[in-house]
Amino acid sequence: MPLRVRLTLLFVLGTTLVLAAAGVLFYALLRTNLRNSVDANLRTRMAVLAAQVPAAADPAAQLRAYGTGPAQLLRPDGSVAASNDSAGPEPLLEPEQVATALVRPELLTSGELQEPGGDDDDARALAVPVRTGARDGVLVVATSTDLTDSAEDRVRNIMVSATAPMVALSGLAAWLLSGAALRPVDRMRRQTAAISESDSSAELDVPPTRDEIAALAATMNNLLRRLHAARARDRAFVADAGHELRTPLTNLKAELELASRPARTRDELVDAVAGATEETERLIRLSESLLTLARMDSGITAPRRLDVGDLLERATRAATGHAETRQVRLHLDADPGLGVDADPDMLRQAVDNLVANAIRHAPPGTAVDVRAGPGEAGRTVVVRVRDRGPGFPPDFLPRAFERFSRADAARARDHGGAGTSGNSGGTGLGGTGLGLAIAAAVARAHQGTATAANHPDGGAVVTLTLPAAGGSPPDR
Repeated sequence: MPLRVRLTLLFVLGTTLVLAAAGVLFYALLRTNLRNSVDANLRTRMAVLAAQVPAAADPAAQLRAYGTGPAQLLRPDGSVAASNDSAGPEPLLEPEQVATALVRPELLTSGELQEPGGDDDDARALAVPVRTGARDGVLVVATSTDLTDSAEDRVRNIMVSATAPMVALSGLAAWLLSGAALRPVDRMRRQTAAISESDSSAELDVPPTRDEIAALAATMNNLLRRLHAARARDRAFVADAGHELRTPLTNLKAELELASRPARTRDELVDAVAGATEETERLIRLSESLLTLARMDSGITAPRRLDVGDLLERATRAATGHAETRQVRLHLDADPGLGVDADPDMLRQAVDNLVANAIRHAPPGTAVDVRAGPGEAGRTVVVRVRDRGPGFPPDFLPRAFERFSRADAARARDHGGAGTSGNSGGTGLGGTGLGLAIAAAVARAHQGTATAANHPDGGAVVTLTLPAAGGSPPDR
């Protein structure tokens, strides 16, 4: 059922209930006020007659002399002692009612009253005990309730007949109001449906109402911008991945073509096979890195409690051979008792990438520092890897963790030139620009952060900040 129809029906139902409750309350108050007015009139008449009739020599004449409403003086046995013309000769009360009235004043409705004149008109009476001479009696005054009953009936009929048009008008108003309120939503729906995959700048019109609909449109525009940005990143990533894969594939094809030429010597064939093997290994490493990034985008799959110091010790021990071949020393300084809840393979790969990247860009004879300590009042664990090379180019720092992002100097070094610390990857990535991207993805997957900077004393510093075991994620 459309939302507009549901809102209209709900409004109609609510209006009906409100009108019914208000009508019942108004009718009850009106009836009570009319009844109180009748009773007040009876008490006024009774006050005058009660002061005059008991002491009068002729009670009947006194009753006839005051007012036109029915009035009687009854004996204790219920017989009529005196009556005016409106009351008639028959007693207005039953003997039981007279007995009760001898004790206390009584207000009686038509259902309890012997109606005067024997007609079917509704009446209300007031009976009070009086003393005439040496005898007790009951003085009764009555009045017809035709006028009040007629007023009640008219009000009730008007309320009933007016309810249906008022409900219909409220339903129409609800239909028009909901249509006006939902019109921007329908416009946004049509605009959203018209957005094509190739339209990267499409946005929804934000109504100038500053209400929830405008907030929804603004939120959807933010979502569209994020989706467009993510799509652009994915396209750039696919393009970069294709570019990176094309180079080793081209080299591999060239090596195989050279190897297939006739009159090749054994040494030339061995060199061609070795080159093809090297390019194949590069393809494997690049593919594994891409799969790693895809796995990290889907989140942590097997987190468990890890000792950071133990993990860093194993990582530096494994990288010692690589460091020695480049005449670089590894220096580990980790506070004891540092724990994180993390995927061990993912976190180890991030550390390996940072250490290998630092070794790759550290000048011979220098040291790479690997440090770990608490941060943010013990709520986080901070891991820093620093080399003593030339550091990151300043214009490269903002995009250091982007996939396939490399400093120009790093690219030159990959091809044999001198270089600086660029986002060149990790162990065996050979400058593909995925090493730091993987480290940043690992940090995000663990609700942490990754930062890159240049040390004041020289060299590049990459920092991973992760939530401590049992702690909350760091502020981002």
